[in-house]
Amino acid sequence: MSKPKSTVEKHVFQAEIRQLLDILAHSLYTHRDIFVRELISNAADALDKARFKSIKGESLADPNLDFEIQIELDKDKRLFTIRDTGIGMTHDELVNNIGTIAHSGTSEFIKQLGENGGDKLNLIGRFGVGFYSVFMAGDKVEITTRPADPETPAYRWTSDGQGSYEIEPGPADAKRGTEIRVHLREDAQQFAEKYTIESAIKKYSNFVPFPIKVDGEQINKQSAIWREPKTAVKEEQYKEFFKFIANETEEPLTWMHFSADAPIQFHALLFVPKTNREAIGFGKDETGINLFVRRVMVDNHAQEVLPDYLRFVRGVLDSDDLPLNISRETLQENAYLHKISSTVVGRFLSHLQELAEKEPKIYREIWQQYGRVLKEGYMDFAHKEKLAPLFRFDSSKNSEAGATVSLSDYVKRMRDKQEAIYYLSGATREAIEKNPTLEIFKAKDIEVLYCTDPVDEFALPGLIEFDKKPLQSVDQADLKKIEGIEPLEKKEEAESAPEVSDKELRDLARRFKDILGDRVEEVVLSERLVDSPAVLVGTTPGLSAQMEKLMHMMQHDTPMPKRKMEINGKHPLIHRLLKIYQKDAKSPFLQQAVETLFDSVVLLDGMITDPHAMALRTQQMLTQSTELYMKDLKEEK
Repeated sequence: MSKPKSTVEKHVFQAEIRQLLDILAHSLYTHRDIFVRELISNAADALDKARFKSIKGESLADPNLDFEIQIELDKDKRLFTIRDTGIGMTHDELVNNIGTIAHSGTSEFIKQLGENGGDKLNLIGRFGVGFYSVFMAGDKVEITTRPADPETPAYRWTSDGQGSYEIEPGPADAKRGTEIRVHLREDAQQFAEKYTIESAIKKYSNFVPFPIKVDGEQINKQSAIWREPKTAVKEEQYKEFFKFIANETEEPLTWMHFSADAPIQFHALLFVPKTNREAIGFGKDETGINLFVRRVMVDNHAQEVLPDYLRFVRGVLDSDDLPLNISRETLQENAYLHKISSTVVGRFLSHLQELAEKEPKIYREIWQQYGRVLKEGYMDFAHKEKLAPLFRFDSSKNSEAGATVSLSDYVKRMRDKQEAIYYLSGATREAIEKNPTLEIFKAKDIEVLYCTDPVDEFALPGLIEFDKKPLQSVDQADLKKIEGIEPLEKKEEAESAPEVSDKELRDLARRFKDILGDRVEEVVLSERLVDSPAVLVGTTPGLSAQMEKLMHMMQHDTPMPKRKMEINGKHPLIHRLLKIYQKDAKSPFLQQAVETLFDSVVLLDGMITDPHAMALRTQQMLTQSTELYMKDLKEEK
């Protein structure tokens, strides 16, 4: 065995290290428990290396020692001690690993710290300065370490973090591995409490693949099942793991477990909770993915992994290849997660589609809980082809309450010569059913998707098309596109219906416009009405009437765009008004009738601006109507 150097050596930290230690000691007091995670991670790395040497058949000092991490606490002396049986460090490794670190990593860390002071927790792990976080809680640190090589002696490293450190020979009876003794600051004495350390271990290091014992009791008893083959994990294990990782009491609706090697190696285990907390008033969920690197949790709400429309998903993502100890630019680091995210999102959406095909009852429950959130992904063009088939809607073909159809189902049922997918939005199914713009579609038996969720007005236009079929709102549809679709049943017109020319009707429409003034953009003959006398339709290209309302509600200062009024030239009411117009174009009754008809279509449109005037006109029309009725009764006598 080689002999240790006999003298005490004094070393000075690099200038950047001194700057870093000053920041850690005086400015970085948010999330001070991070030092527990970092020391445990370092210990686990050392144990991995020692175990690898053992597997290779290389001789180890103290070969009978168990591979484990021990933490001992002393409240009275304010001591936190962590000990591992790993590979240990030589004299030169102490100098190189503890006394210096890569300049680029240090300087980049300090730069990022200044720019992102609120995210100190993640910055420490990303830039490989984890050991130095111990000075957030300790005012003096002693390291006693002995390498795994049986012939190499132990050394002791001591520093108060003020700019220098000492190295001296360690005890002759030191065991293999490293012991770090932290003399805690007065304001950090909670780290000598067992509860505090247990909480930190469960938060960050619960899945480290070596026993972590605190005062002799093993804390990390939950295994990292996401790293095990799917065939080795039982259903009950998945359910129990979900309850643990998501802090839930209910079992998940579904889960997906897979590993990938390209473009980067990682493991993922994702769950869908049974209850949507947003829907029951808990506010918008944070992204629920726990990001692990080598089984150590580095972010419990990793926003880079899943997009916002999958924020209801819970689970873990773990990779050995994510660069935490980095000296590269942040954008390069993010490229790794971007590649992982794209793979995970694609695989998860495929999992949902497979579930929809093979387990429709389960998928229906998922859609009922999270459909509205999923539809927020309409702008994710990278995954549009996998996301759109998952959408579900009510439909004019649905007779069962709560039934939904997919866009794929709709396309399969399209009528011959039908070129587009049609939808209509409204507050309720009942309100949509009564919308006059549907009449020509009902007559031609063209299926229409009923959209009662405001997000539908963004989602469907956002998709633009599905299966090469454009998505169009009924009130914006080009009716010439459906002229060739024959009605299933031709409606017979009343025998007494008078012959009326289009010119006569257009003259009446101009009189309507004169009466209504700037309340309407124009009045035209309708090609969409079958049973109703009139309807209002939007005039903004590409925007449905419902979208115009939503935009008006979001921007109160913006006036509602004027509507176009369409009148049904085959309706008896329009014929009667035409007769009155032809007899007396300035008839007060005609004006009153047009005003009242306009009020009725405004009511159907759902945008009442002056209810008092509307009520007054209705009462006046009732007065005139009852007078005419009473006059007819007298003439009959």
